[in-house]
Amino acid sequence: MTMGPTREIISKEIYQSRVYKQSRVAYVGQETCNYFINLLLTDAYLATLLSHLGISDAIIGIIASLVSFAFLFQLLAIVMMAHLKNTKRSVLILDTLSNLVFLSMYLIPFFRVSRVVKTVIVIVCILLGYLCKYMIQSLIFRWANTYVAPYKRGEFSAIKEIISLIGGIVFTLVIGHIIDHYESIDQIKGGFLFIAVAMLIINVLNFISILFIKNESTQKVAAQKRPLKDVLQNTLGNRNFRNVIIISVLYQFGIYLSIGFMGIYKTSDLLLSVGTIQIINMAGAFCRMIFSKPFGRYSDRTSFSKGYGLALMLVVISNAFYAFCTPKTWWLIIVGTVLYNISLAGSNSNNFNITYSYVKMEYIVQAMAIKQSITGVIGFVAALIGGSILQGIQQNGNRIFGISIYGQQLLCTLSMIFVVGAILFNKFVIEKQKRLIQ
Repeated sequence: MTMGPTREIISKEIYQSRVYKQSRVAYVGQETCNYFINLLLTDAYLATLLSHLGISDAIIGIIASLVSFAFLFQLLAIVMMAHLKNTKRSVLILDTLSNLVFLSMYLIPFFRVSRVVKTVIVIVCILLGYLCKYMIQSLIFRWANTYVAPYKRGEFSAIKEIISLIGGIVFTLVIGHIIDHYESIDQIKGGFLFIAVAMLIINVLNFISILFIKNESTQKVAAQKRPLKDVLQNTLGNRNFRNVIIISVLYQFGIYLSIGFMGIYKTSDLLLSVGTIQIINMAGAFCRMIFSKPFGRYSDRTSFSKGYGLALMLVVISNAFYAFCTPKTWWLIIVGTVLYNISLAGSNSNNFNITYSYVKMEYIVQAMAIKQSITGVIGFVAALIGGSILQGIQQNGNRIFGISIYGQQLLCTLSMIFVVGAILFNKFVIEKQKRLIQ
């Protein structure tokens, strides 16, 4: 009597099916589109928009911080999961609405209202846009990753990241050149309109990408619904998951304590030109792409926690270079930037994927929402503390205890301490936990 195929063989075969392959390709497309949208909501693009609206630097800083604080909206994913009926429909509606709200921000310069009203509209758009975006962020991750084989999630995340980075480099170069052109002819409103049109096209492509991801059956959606008591018991009541939160908090606090202040350090203290900084950043992004796939394979072969630990070691080394970087040794910023970008090849994907190792699949969305909310608030608090430390050192003439030092050097040293704590916690606690294969 011939034995039927084993469960493992059946499992591997389904991931090679046409609909699963199509879903993975569409997921890469959706992530790339969202990455492009995110690029247009940060850094120089957002700063140029807000400055044109007449918003002060202090208010611009507060508005930029709202992005991190808005991570709290991910907690609403727990409520949404309790009433979820159709995964694809929910993602289509909320993701499309989010991108349309973000698009409308670049139309505000054309509104004939006061500066105060424009400022309020910007804040409302940011909060509403991220409300919709963060409600489904964990849901998309869990849903789309069900079509990726568990033993290849690290490598798939790396490939997805490489495609986004390559596209992002080309995209920003093109958009940046066009915006510079409009600024040179003193027609920046035309540049804002161009960005709005670009975001509309990206939103359409994003919508199409989501359509091609296989929807979940009603039975599977129903299986994701759990009473709040069960959710809390299997997330915050899960010691292994609580440990994942702890390491994420240590890492996030260490990163946000210093990284947000390095941009001004490069221009004001190291006296590097914007062009030079862009070249350094592009070199870092290129190195990140090279190491993304090896990082993914290493995590698949060992574990997400080991891949995470390796990435954290690179963060510590990069901060060491930052800490010793002065106007006389400005070139250390190149090494630090490259190493930090390489670390992102391992930290970003493993920070998400590690949850799969310690939380049951039916509670993944809720677990990720809780973790991201907590770490988002921690990042916001760390940035506030870092700003206070930096301001204190600058007011003291860049000296502490009689020693000449730049504030960013001290912040990077403090960052090292927290990330080293994360490495030790990962080594002696996380890596010893029993992992789930799902």
